Amino acid sequence: MSIGQTHGSTVTDQLKAELLELALEAARRAGEFLRDGRPADLGVAATKSSPVDVVTEMDIASEKLITAFLAEHRPDDGVLGEEGASVEGTSGVEWVIDPVDGTVNYLYDLPSWCVSIAARRGRETLVGVVHAPMRGEVYRAVLGQGAFVNDVAARVREAPPFEQALVGTGFGYLTERRVKQAEVARELIPRVRDIRRGGSAAIDLCDVATGRLDAYYERGLRPWDMAAGDLIAREAGARTGGRPGELPDGGLVVAAPPGLFEALQATLEELGAWHD
Repeated sequence: MSIGQTHGSTVTDQLKAELLELALEAARRAGEFLRDGRPADLGVAATKSSPVDVVTEMDIASEKLITAFLAEHRPDDGVLGEEGASVEGTSGVEWVIDPVDGTVNYLYDLPSWCVSIAARRGRETLVGVVHAPMRGEVYRAVLGQGAFVNDVAARVREAPPFEQALVGTGFGYLTERRVKQAEVARELIPRVRDIRRGGSAAIDLCDVATGRLDAYYERGLRPWDMAAGDLIAREAGARTGGRPGELPDGGLVVAAPPGLFEALQATLEELGAWHD
């Protein structure tokens, strides 16, 4: 049995430490590659769900870099990547990878983009790393061991009154969904301090973790958008969920400190933020 493999359902601190080390190194390599190798004439390589849902050649190259590194060190693990990487694996560990979260920002040379890597076993995320090179920040969390940004402990803000909350969100790429999301935002914005739209779900979740946002919500996220950021937010003291009583998923993701989470989740339920 190689280092980090587990018998049955046991998850050891040794395994978590190994996964964290690998995630940090893979994210560092990919982040430096993306930052230093971005071509001046970067263009769109393909589109996905709609003409504005883009992928660049750098997204594809970043995912290949990450998956090759992880396969070298843990060849039996599964992989789920945004740009198509899909390996079942036999170890019970699965890597969930967004090689560039905030691709449109990256395309336009805006700084809010990152590399997001999580390792999970079953439905439980064990390790999350978000590397934001243009911020000079690496966010990380290990299940049960807290969250950190550049080795400084991360902590959510104390919950403000609902009307004083600074709330982050994002919008999908399909026209029908964007129309509904705009309606929700229009109804929400008079009730809170303000709304921010950064363009990277992973960074938004980390901003909740570090107190730069009071809360965040979005509909339509995929596992690679939120796996690492969700763990980092929770380990920093946030509550996360979807609709009332549900886990965060593609229908809805909500993150906020206790005391604000409940009010925001209830308001989003009232506004129908969970459906198009």
